[in-house]
Amino acid sequence: MSDRTGIFAGDDPFGIARSWLAEAETVEPNDPNAMALATVDADGLPNVRMVLLKTIAADSIVFYTNYDSAKGREIEGQGRAAMVMHWKSLRRQIRMRGPVTRVEGAEADEYYASRSLQSRLGAWASKQSRPLKSRAVLMAEVARQTARHGMSPPRPPFWGGLRITPVEIEFWADGAFRLHDRFAWRREAPEMPWEITRLNP
Repeated sequence: MSDRTGIFAGDDPFGIARSWLAEAETVEPNDPNAMALATVDADGLPNVRMVLLKTIAADSIVFYTNYDSAKGREIEGQGRAAMVMHWKSLRRQIRMRGPVTRVEGAEADEYYASRSLQSRLGAWASKQSRPLKSRAVLMAEVARQTARHGMSPPRPPFWGGLRITPVEIEFWADGAFRLHDRFAWRREAPEMPWEITRLNP
């Protein structure tokens, strides 16, 4: 791995990911922590949508959602997911995939409490991914939940974090003449050591 230098250097892929995200935060105008999350439904049909990455932990990444949403139900059914973050300004991307577990308790409560009051009430009001007759119906439900919970709503039992503990991570950077740099980190299971391979562009 003698040529894994510069932005690819390091023995901790999560440290590299944090470094890339920190750099993106200085140049990306909107949502540098946006990631495309891919799941698979019960029929094997893939689904992908944008969500916001909230934590790059020591050995995993975390985002938050309604567990009853399409993505929540698909992850519950399959137990796995994949993601990609792409920063056009940096001409870089990170891909990860692996098993997913829930983040609940104090960690989820703390993040929920850090959100704006409107977002916390919105989590109660939205039956995410379900049919909605009109926006007026949604706003009426927000008003109902506001009257019910007041200024300090608790975290809904159907809302919390999802942790991807990847068994594969790929770092990609644009190269001249489409000769990109790609390094794949792979391990057999989350508790196993990483193997690092340079990939063809």
